[in-house]
Amino acid sequence: MAADYDPAEFVDGDFQAHKSPHTGTATSNSATPRAPTREEVDARVVEAQQKLVELKRVQEELERERTSLEETRRRQREFQTGRQEVLQSLTRGMGLLEEAEFNSRREAEQMAKTLVDLREALAKVQSINEEAWTRDNFSVELTRALTSVENARMEWNSARLKFAVLCGQPEGNAGAAAVAPPAATSLLTGQSFGALVRLGWALTWPLALVALLSLGALVTLLLRR
Repeated sequence: MAADYDPAEFVDGDFQAHKSPHTGTATSNSATPRAPTREEVDARVVEAQQKLVELKRVQEELERERTSLEETRRRQREFQTGRQEVLQSLTRGMGLLEEAEFNSRREAEQMAKTLVDLREALAKVQSINEEAWTRDNFSVELTRALTSVENARMEWNSARLKFAVLCGQPEGNAGAAAVAPPAATSLLTGQSFGALVRLGWALTWPLALVALLSLGALVTLLLRR
């Protein structure tokens, strides 16, 4: 009979579930966290300081990276702006130089042609030989000589109007010399009839003088015969 004894048969489950609440309170009080010790507080302070140092280091690295990125952005902006300015300047400069080269080439061609004309006029004037004139050909030779001189003068005046350097002015004023004839024309339009007559006489008296000299020489030649 003793072998068939089981102690669990005498345990009341309802009684165990409704034990005194004082027993549970004692157990919960024993599980409440205790206050941190001084060593633990010091350790946490050191840990927080280390974290602050680490965060400061990371912040400094981020500041350096931000500064580097801003410098890169500034250089990129400077590159873009500088490239646009240089492209515009070079394009405009090439256009201006091409136009100036064309004008200079055209002016050089005109200057070469004018130089040829002046050399021809100079040769004609220098070829006049008064000693070879005779009584028979005096009038003809004089008329021919005066014509050569007058043509040479016209070539010279035409060259002076085209090239300011012949008037003792800098080459930069060639444009001003080129527009001189229109200015003179506008000046003539404001003159009275009498002033225009006097101006016309002043311009044509050399030709009248040549004609009178030729006529006088012809009359002299006829009287001597």
